[in-house]
Amino acid sequence: MQSLTPEPTPAAIEIVALTKRYAQGKPAVDAINLRIASGSYCCLLGPSGCGKSTTLRMIAGHESVTSGDILLENRNITDLPAAARGTAMMFQSFALFPHLSALDNVAFSLKMKGVAKAERQAKARDLLERVAMGHLAERKPAELSGGQQQRVALARALITQPRVLLLDEPLSALDPFLRIQMRAELRRWQKELGLTFIHVTHSQEEAMALADTMVVMNHGVIEQVGSPHEVYNRPASEFVARFMGGHNVIDTPEGKVGVRTDHLQIVPASAELPWGAQRMQAVVTDVEYQGTYVLLGLQKQGVALSANATAAYSVMVSEATFAARPYQVGQGVQLHWTPDQAHPLSVPAPAMAVAA
Repeated sequence: MQSLTPEPTPAAIEIVALTKRYAQGKPAVDAINLRIASGSYCCLLGPSGCGKSTTLRMIAGHESVTSGDILLENRNITDLPAAARGTAMMFQSFALFPHLSALDNVAFSLKMKGVAKAERQAKARDLLERVAMGHLAERKPAELSGGQQQRVALARALITQPRVLLLDEPLSALDPFLRIQMRAELRRWQKELGLTFIHVTHSQEEAMALADTMVVMNHGVIEQVGSPHEVYNRPASEFVARFMGGHNVIDTPEGKVGVRTDHLQIVPASAELPWGAQRMQAVVTDVEYQGTYVLLGLQKQGVALSANATAAYSVMVSEATFAARPYQVGQGVQLHWTPDQAHPLSVPAPAMAVAA
């Protein structure tokens, strides 16, 4: 009888108990396990010092491994030099040679391998055309914009025909408008090329816009692995809920729960609540106009407020609703939510996942 269980998506990269320790300190990366599906876009996400860039450098071969294994398409590459792994790295600074043209920058690695000039330049021109930079092939990096330099850096990384492209915060040096434009281009290139992209970022918005799979890291371990929708709507831990933003972490008799900012409701302190609603008495501490909505900051009723205290909870109120019923700083209110809007938060088990 044929099994109805779908076959797992083949892994481009598999990480097994990967650890990086410097001297006698706490591990920078602590025995993580991860499978990244072939042809997927994976974002390693977390605050500074969480281990995401160290993990990327170990995959690339630019950082030694203390223990554990890295497999690329079932081939153990843990101890191979960077050039023999089948990966390519696109650095945050782009790292283009300032004295070389865009064409020669792209062709440089083939030159180092002894490929004939005509052949390497033909391949470089083809890649520059694919990233819409063919008409600027003779320009030096200083004559290119940030977005154009990024396209050249991408073409240079692709000329070695890697199976996996590694990107170390490639959008962080760009202005906000160009960042949005370039992340759309990165996603398009990844789909067209069919390669596996592993992208390190500290931006939640960037990861959600780009990733098939998000890997949220903290203190050298993986807190959660999942699609952007899964991670945002069902955070596995208090850390993930707070780091992703848009969530309130609320203590209940059953434990801590996460309630999205746009799901938490606010009413005057004397208002009657719907049957079955869970509630909390609170005080308004901040009122911020955000254009289409007003963001209210609040503290639990009875909590002493200091001059520099930050709001413990946030509620989004539409501009029209706020205009009809405005709230003032210092006003007592009720917050309420339904049980189906509250997601239990717990400490996750070590994560092992495959991109969809």
